Amino acid sequence: MSESNTKNAPASSYRSTLNMPDTPFPMRGDLAKREPAWVREWNENGTYQRLRDARRGAPKFILHDGPPYANGQLHIGHAVNKILKDMIVKARQLEGFDALYTPGWDCHGLPIENAIEKLHGRNIPRDEMQSRGRAFATEQIAQQKQDFQRLGVLGEWDNPYQTMAYASEAGELRALKKVMERGFVYRGLKPVYWCFDCASSLAEFEIEYQDKQSQTLDVMFPAAEPEKLAAAFGLNALEQPAFAVIWTTTAWTIPANQALNVNPELEYSLVATERGLLMVASALLEQCLARWGLEGTVVASALGEKLDHINFRHPLAHVDPAFDRLSPVLLAEYATAEDGTGIVHSAPAYGVDDFNSCVADGMRYEDILNPVQGNGVYAPDLGLFGGQHIWKAVPVIIDALKVAGRLLDSKTITHSYPHCWRHKTPVIYRAAAQWFIRMDEGEGVFTDPAQKPEKTLRQIALEAIEHTSFYPENGRARLRDMIAGRPDWCISRQRSWGVPLPFFLHQETGELHPRTLEIIDQAAEIVEAGGIEAWSRVTAEDILGPQDAPHYLKSTDILEVWFDSGSTFWHVLRGTHAGMHHDEGPEADLYLEGHDQHRGWFHSSLLLASAIFGRAPYRGLLTHGFTVDGQGKKMSKSLGNTVSPQEVSGKLGAEIIRLWCASTDYSGDLAIDDKILARVVDAYRRIRNTLRFLLANVSDFDPAADAVAEADLLEIDRWALARAAQFQTEVLAHYQVYEFHPVVAKLQLFCSEDLGGFYLDVLKDRLYTTAPKSLARRSAQTALHQITHAMLRWMAPFLSFTAEEAWKLFGHSPSIFLETFTTLPAGDEGLLAKWQRLREIRDAVNKEIEAVRAAGTVGSSLQAVVRLAAGPEDHALLASLGDDLKFIFIISDIELVAADALHITVNASSDVKCERCWHWRADVGQDAAHPTLCGRCTGNLYGAGEARLHA
Repeated sequence: MSESNTKNAPASSYRSTLNMPDTPFPMRGDLAKREPAWVREWNENGTYQRLRDARRGAPKFILHDGPPYANGQLHIGHAVNKILKDMIVKARQLEGFDALYTPGWDCHGLPIENAIEKLHGRNIPRDEMQSRGRAFATEQIAQQKQDFQRLGVLGEWDNPYQTMAYASEAGELRALKKVMERGFVYRGLKPVYWCFDCASSLAEFEIEYQDKQSQTLDVMFPAAEPEKLAAAFGLNALEQPAFAVIWTTTAWTIPANQALNVNPELEYSLVATERGLLMVASALLEQCLARWGLEGTVVASALGEKLDHINFRHPLAHVDPAFDRLSPVLLAEYATAEDGTGIVHSAPAYGVDDFNSCVADGMRYEDILNPVQGNGVYAPDLGLFGGQHIWKAVPVIIDALKVAGRLLDSKTITHSYPHCWRHKTPVIYRAAAQWFIRMDEGEGVFTDPAQKPEKTLRQIALEAIEHTSFYPENGRARLRDMIAGRPDWCISRQRSWGVPLPFFLHQETGELHPRTLEIIDQAAEIVEAGGIEAWSRVTAEDILGPQDAPHYLKSTDILEVWFDSGSTFWHVLRGTHAGMHHDEGPEADLYLEGHDQHRGWFHSSLLLASAIFGRAPYRGLLTHGFTVDGQGKKMSKSLGNTVSPQEVSGKLGAEIIRLWCASTDYSGDLAIDDKILARVVDAYRRIRNTLRFLLANVSDFDPAADAVAEADLLEIDRWALARAAQFQTEVLAHYQVYEFHPVVAKLQLFCSEDLGGFYLDVLKDRLYTTAPKSLARRSAQTALHQITHAMLRWMAPFLSFTAEEAWKLFGHSPSIFLETFTTLPAGDEGLLAKWQRLREIRDAVNKEIEAVRAAGTVGSSLQAVVRLAAGPEDHALLASLGDDLKFIFIISDIELVAADALHITVNASSDVKCERCWHWRADVGQDAAHPTLCGRCTGNLYGAGEARLHA
């Protein structure tokens, strides 16, 4: 505005002479409405592929996706998992890595079979189950994919991996062959976890413990060899019938009893009671008699080793001929005096220790009694209890023992008991011929001696754990303990929808066909061409020819789904998505899942990679907690405390979910509810408003033409860049170890205190009142421009939509994610320390001004005149700012005097307020043409402008 136009202009027109901020970046994000457009743009513009092109040749960073199951709508836990992965990948991309992310899905297995059975009924033929399973999983993936993308997750969505892809199914078979060649696979009869609802065996990973009510039983087994028993106790003869007394919580296993176990080093007593001579561990005698309501006298005592192979009879032997069999005493250390009677009844089909004890004693597999069928019902030919479900048979068994005179006591207890992870129903151990991966010493089928490692799988996996980084570190001990104590891995399942075990078993010997390894290769080729359905249509004659086919049965077992997902490092990262691995292993830099995956995907992946490569498939493991409500309660539909990510995205925006996720310490449980989300919305608004201020005040700044050299910047601007550089160092250090909540917390403080509460507050006068192209204003804009660049990158991993929106107005490349973190000038420690002290003094001055304002002496801080007495060091520091000192305190005038200590006096200015800059100055009206302006404003508008050096 020229002088001639303003000489007689009304005072209100001076507002137009201010450099007021301006930006199309709106104050309101309208996230729920605008985010879908960003998702479409990322998809249509091929943003993920652009990221790959931009980083071609750069060092790779690979986060391998643990595949969610292709069944059901996404919940907030899914959102947490995918957002954490997305934030890490984006942060690594901004660091300059070629940060690849291919999402995946777990597609086979029981949950899909269950869903199909609910829709179409049970006993569906294998071919139909497979075709329906593939169609169902495809439909579920489409919905989940859309929801994941809505959360702002960038990845290779056009080509995700699926465990049901033909190439993946074939790759899994080739992984199986490799594990077999290395000597880890064998077939055996062993008790494995069995779920009646699954009608299949379960892996250790698929078990969770819940409380269950059971009946305890103290059962009497009559001595079949009283003379031997008497001799073992040093007696000539027994005066009464003698019984070994066992205690159990599994009444349903009594019909399958085949032995008794005692500890060779424990002392056992024969005690005379009104029920006969009862044998129990001496240490438990007193509490046993109390439990049974009996009095007794000890007749003799002996160590358990003396009782070896003395025979007793089944407690129902005299009731039904089906139970007329012997139950020999076997020595076993797992029989203890911790509870019960110190004598364990052994049903080898239904307990691992029982099985091992009996087999070690020479019991043949074919002699092991296994009357419980896969559906939980006793075989029809079982005496007394045939055709009954084992849980319903428990009271019947108790009554039978009571009537037979063999029951001493029975009580109801509540104890921790294994349950099916999926069905939440109790499981049992049940002996079944299954395929296993061996953890310890032993021979596998078709082992290639040249490939067999010197160490056991357990040893290899435990060593691999020590070479893995854990986030948080306590995950190391958890995984180590699980690997150290786990049994052999049962990898076969008796289901239809899964990758087949392409085995042919000899009808008489049960042995695999001698060409099995070749057959696996052949099966892989068939599956790669037509999926598992193609293998289902193959006959024995097709593979073995007419001469061998009549002698072999085609296995109908499938590989369990943990083998599917656990082998993806092999058939995805090295196969279908071969670009997703390092030239030298491991295949992934990071696996990231909930902490339950120590027993799941982390576990199975570690075992298979250890079996194939002798190492882990990952360099690092990150675990996060589960989502809970605001009171810390687990979310459930029945409690009505669930939070739907779809609803939150539709109401508040996915950005709010992302910010909540980033601001929460994921190492523990993540609490969320409406109140928590409301606080997140407030935090988002503060960050957005700061960003809007930055954008608005550099809208007329062209860095190519207007940037001020670092050496020419005003001192406070150099401080701001130094502080931003210091802050960025902290941010990048957190990103390096996958920490986000400290970044969010510090970013909020940086926005509210470093920027909003100090730097931007001080800057407003210089930005608004100095000449548009003056050094003073361009210096400020130079600093703001660099800080904005840096801030957009800091926030981009978690506030992805907002950073991209701002980048469209501010940046030059198509996407913020194509950029790398800004290089800021190295921080000057002396400068940072100086301005830290200035801010402390400023806080003290503001406190005094607020007190005077509260008393009504002054209005705004600009009406205040401050007398500041300071000690030598503070005085020198303050004096170094010269006339600019008043701008730091946002006051109109200051008197600085030397003193021994800091002392502040505040008074009201007796001068006049400038209409334009609002400072109270003695020179307001010195120019008659502008009677309401101060000399500073007239100089900035019509003269050479004021000189600023520091602030």
